[in-house]
Amino acid sequence: MPKENGAQRFPTVAAAWRRAWELVIPFFAFPPEVRRVIYTTNAIESLNARVRKIIKTRGHFPTDEAATKLIWLALRNITAEWKKPMLHWKPAMNQFAILYTDRFIPAMAR
Repeated sequence: MPKENGAQRFPTVAAAWRRAWELVIPFFAFPPEVRRVIYTTNAIESLNARVRKIIKTRGHFPTDEAATKLIWLALRNITAEWKKPMLHWKPAMNQFAILYTDRFIPAMAR
């Protein structure tokens, strides 16, 4: 059985990439260490899932400000639990320091 390629498996994604190819190409110019950090979505998806759950549990909001406050509080509580540094961040940070010497300020220098 022939192995299917990504375009066959994800035709919608492949079509979107083809339509916006000029915007996709610059991503591949980054070193692998930076690309790994950029396309790691598990942390983002986890954060979104937790915020969606909080919003769904609450249901109705009397004002936009009430919704904003709830989301802000949720994000504050979620980020307070973050103890581990992001995976693969160190090599990416080193690449950022090389690529953007004039704009990159390491966290310890702040």
